[in-house]
Amino acid sequence: MFPQAFEARERALLGPRFAELYRARAPVPARGLTFNALRGTPETLAAACGLPLAPSPFAPGAYALTDAAARPGRHAYHHAGAFYVQEPSAAAPAPLLDVRPGLRVADLCAAPGGKTAQLAAAMAGQGVLLANEYDAARAAALGQNLERLGVCNAAVTNADTAALAAALPGYFDRVLVDAPCSGEGMFRKEPAAAAQYTPALVEHCAVLGAAILDSAAALLAPGGVLVFSTCTFSPAEDEGQVLAFLARHPDFALCGLSALPFGRPGEPGRAGGDARAAGCRRIWPADGGEGHFMARLQKAADAPAPPAARTAKAPRPRPCPEWQAFAKEYFPALAGVPALQSGGGITLAPPALPPMPKVRVLRAGVPAGRLLAGHSGTRFEPAHALFMDYGAQCQNRECLALGDARTAAWLRGEEIAAVTAAPGWCAVLVDGLPLGFGKVSGGRVKNRYPKGLRNL
Repeated sequence: MFPQAFEARERALLGPRFAELYRARAPVPARGLTFNALRGTPETLAAACGLPLAPSPFAPGAYALTDAAARPGRHAYHHAGAFYVQEPSAAAPAPLLDVRPGLRVADLCAAPGGKTAQLAAAMAGQGVLLANEYDAARAAALGQNLERLGVCNAAVTNADTAALAAALPGYFDRVLVDAPCSGEGMFRKEPAAAAQYTPALVEHCAVLGAAILDSAAALLAPGGVLVFSTCTFSPAEDEGQVLAFLARHPDFALCGLSALPFGRPGEPGRAGGDARAAGCRRIWPADGGEGHFMARLQKAADAPAPPAARTAKAPRPRPCPEWQAFAKEYFPALAGVPALQSGGGITLAPPALPPMPKVRVLRAGVPAGRLLAGHSGTRFEPAHALFMDYGAQCQNRECLALGDARTAAWLRGEEIAAVTAAPGWCAVLVDGLPLGFGKVSGGRVKNRYPKGLRNL
C-alpha cells in the first residue's frame, strides 16, 4: 500500500502508533467541498445544492462528501463557483492566516486555487490578493478557477518566488506557502504520488520549500503573518523545515496552534527533539483527512523593514464609449468602476500593485470584454469573466432553477428558451448564481458558455 522507503521511515519514527495514525481511517479517500462565501453563506449553499454532505471540522464552510459516487464537478453550483472541490484537510491552512478585507495577501504556490479561493472569500473583494504559480499550465488553470469563483481583486502571476520577493519586498500583510512537496498525504487519492515517490524527491522538495519560505519572509511586512503547509509527513519537509527557517530568520516566531479543534501537535521527535515543533499542527489520516501539516509564523513588528516597494503608477484610463454604452444598458452599477483599455481589451478594477517588470502577470482584475471592428464600426463584445463576477447585477437575466431541465441543457452548451430575459445580452443564473451569459434572439438564449467548461 505504501512505498517501502516511506513505510520504513514512518514505522521507525512512530513505532506502535503507525497502525493507529495510518490505518485507522475510512476505506476510501476523503473527499470534500469548501463553499465560496463570495456566492452566499456556506450553510445556505450546502442546504440548497442537494449533495450528500457532512460538516467538516477543518475550516468554516468546509464539508465532507459522504457518498463516494457523488460527482460534484458536474453540479451546476460548481459551474457557478458556489463551491470548490477540495480534500477536507486541505481546507485547514488558509483560515490560519486570519485574513480580513483590505489586507495585502499573497498565495505563493496557489494552483489549482482552493486555498486562494478561501483567502479571497475572507477578503470580500477588498484589498490586494496576489495568486502566484510557477508552472505555466497550472497558473492558467488557477486563473480559470478564480474566474469561476468570482474573485475580482486578484492578480494571477506566473513567476519564481524570488522574482516576486525582489519586486515587492515587505509589501504583504499575509503570505501563504502551501509548498510543493513529496505528496505523502496523496498516496491513496493519487496513485501516481506513490509511484514516483523516492527519498531523493523528499530531499528535493525540502530544498525547494526552503527557498520559497525565504522568498515569503522577504515579501512579508514587519508584524505580518506567514502560514506554511504541506500535504506530506516527511520531517525534512515539515517540522525540520520550520525549525531550519527559524534559525535562518530570527525575526520570526512560531505561533502555537494548540487551540485548533482538529489534528495533533507537531512532533519534536521529527525535529531532533526540539520542543518548539509541538507548536506546529499535523492532520493524520486517522483524523479524518488524507493528511496535512501546518505552521503559523509571525514576523516581529520591529523587524528591519526592507526597501519600500515603489508606488504604483495608476495607468491612465482611456475613454471607451463602447464599454460605457454597454455598461449603462446592462450593468449600471459598473459604469463608474475604473476600466482600463489595453489594446482591444477592457479590464475592470485591477489591483493597485507596484510595478513588477520581471514578473509575468496573467490576469489582474476582471476582463470585461474586448472591442471588435466590424462593418458598422467598433462594437463591445462582453467576456465570460464579467458575468461570472457581476452576473447577479446584470439588468437582463435568464433565471433558472437547479431542477430546471434548461439548466442541464445550458451546461451542455445548448440553446434554451428565454423565459425571463429580454432580447439582447443576458446573464444566465441558477438559483441566483452565475452561469455565464448568452444573447437572446427569437425567444431563445444563444449559448456563450465556454466549450472547455461544458458538461459533455
